[in-house]
Amino acid sequence: METARVPDKLDIEIVRGDAIRERFDLTPTDTGPELIARVFDPADGATRGFVAVDNLVMGPSLGGTRLAPDISVHEVYGLARAMTLKNAAAMLPLGGGKSGLIGDPVHYHEHPEEKRRLIAAYAEALWPLAAYIPGPDMGTNENDMQLIYDVFTRLNGAAHHGRGGVGRPPHKGGLPLDEWGLTAHGVFTAARTLEQRNPDFRLADASVVIQGYGNVGRALARKLADADARIVGASDIHAALYHPDGLDMDELDRVRLEKGGLSRYNGPISTRYEADALDLLLEVPCDILAPAARPDAVTAGNQAAIQARFILQGANNPVRPDVETWLAKEHGIVNITDFIVNAGGVIACAVELQMDAEPDYRQRVLAEDGCGRAYMEKLVSRIVSANVEDICDRIQADPNQTWRDAALALARARLEAGPAKIKDSLVLE
Repeated sequence: METARVPDKLDIEIVRGDAIRERFDLTPTDTGPELIARVFDPADGATRGFVAVDNLVMGPSLGGTRLAPDISVHEVYGLARAMTLKNAAAMLPLGGGKSGLIGDPVHYHEHPEEKRRLIAAYAEALWPLAAYIPGPDMGTNENDMQLIYDVFTRLNGAAHHGRGGVGRPPHKGGLPLDEWGLTAHGVFTAARTLEQRNPDFRLADASVVIQGYGNVGRALARKLADADARIVGASDIHAALYHPDGLDMDELDRVRLEKGGLSRYNGPISTRYEADALDLLLEVPCDILAPAARPDAVTAGNQAAIQARFILQGANNPVRPDVETWLAKEHGIVNITDFIVNAGGVIACAVELQMDAEPDYRQRVLAEDGCGRAYMEKLVSRIVSANVEDICDRIQADPNQTWRDAALALARARLEAGPAKIKDSLVLE
């Protein structure tokens, strides 16, 4: 795959108001957008990415920076809107935003100096956009966020600027949300809460398919396997694997970061899908289907073939809302909505921001184990389990609504209440 040269400089073009629809062919929603920014190379005018700030009711917008070769303004804006709902539902003092850079993450993994130059140029361009706080996402990591933080510190003239990046390395004052699997921890907490709410459902021996065996998918698979679930399916961009008796987790972990990824898997297997047929894994029978990769994994094109009982949405926007409704009404398949259950990462980012600004709060987070992991896991569990319980209660009171209907009602109620209701939301009693 040909990769564009790394620009010497990047700039942003900010578009607001009615011009957003005309410039980007986007349809505004009830939450936004506040603005869309095009990231471009001033040397040749080429578009190198986008930033979407959807909503600022609860505070400055926060969302990850995604690196992908086919990133589009529609994907970035859709993800920004999901962040508005996610941050509001979790009662965080943050609005919804997202960004995406056009580039091949495999190339930049193999050429780290080029990636450093790209991220540094991106951070310089981003600095004037105070409404957006960048965190990590697919294709970016804690070291990229530290570089953004350092560029912002230089431009600000001092650290503790409250602008991000967040999700930085722990020895630099951050919280390693990928290393600790905090997004996956929230999704796993949702599964545990579903087990408590459904007498006929148990994680022990439940069959699980993980689409996207990356930072979130791999950590979720481990947590579910530790609860005695069977990981019967897993995929990455190279291959999809299925075995009804369960895959070899150690073998999956051994090959996942090698060149060729899961295509190098040597463990027990009954079916292997190659790169041109990865989506067929979504159609195998299972108790839990966990899409943890890109948006729109389950669409009108494959909805009739889905054979899961629950879809735990580890990714953002992996199932279209109309498809969720069809699956619930026609097949009784329950979609556990993304912006409720995969909030662990952004909760950690919010905590890191507050830790960076308030030394006393930092000490409180670190008090139990010296690193903050125990605090974070308890906080994520508290927030996610309470929201899942709330939504289950809403559905019990009105069985005609879908999970997404109830989740949207919860998030919108918190948006309407505004920031006054979120005081001390990041404090554990």
